[in-house]
Amino acid sequence: MAEKFKLTIVTPDREFYNDEVDMVEFNTTEGEIGIYKGHCPLTVIINPGVLTITQNNTIKNAALHAGFAQILPDEVTILAEIIEWPDEIDAPRASAARQRAEERIKNGQNIDYARAEAALMRAITRINVTGIK
Repeated sequence: MAEKFKLTIVTPDREFYNDEVDMVEFNTTEGEIGIYKGHCPLTVIINPGVLTITQNNTIKNAALHAGFAQILPDEVTILAEIIEWPDEIDAPRASAARQRAEERIKNGQNIDYARAEAALMRAITRINVTGIK
């Protein structure tokens, strides 16, 4: 079993997670990262994706949309704009948002591509966490 380190995840409106974990994985602007105790100090920008927490042979997933992470050898702190547990996600709404974003990108007239792509990534992340198709 891996040595534990402290993981704290906060958003502007709540403390989402605060406990000792074995490992955490999430997407950054440089690619996917997995962190164990003793990781070298690092600060990263988060990209939308599934955050995976491993704790006592249990895996928990959440939809992590944006933010920053400070990684220290004994502690990881994530400042997230938005993060959601699967049971907090409205699956039909996420599917509809994905469809709208794909339509906007496909039609491509008078749209802000960066906003449309960000909306699409948020919807896909929510869908991936909930396991819907």
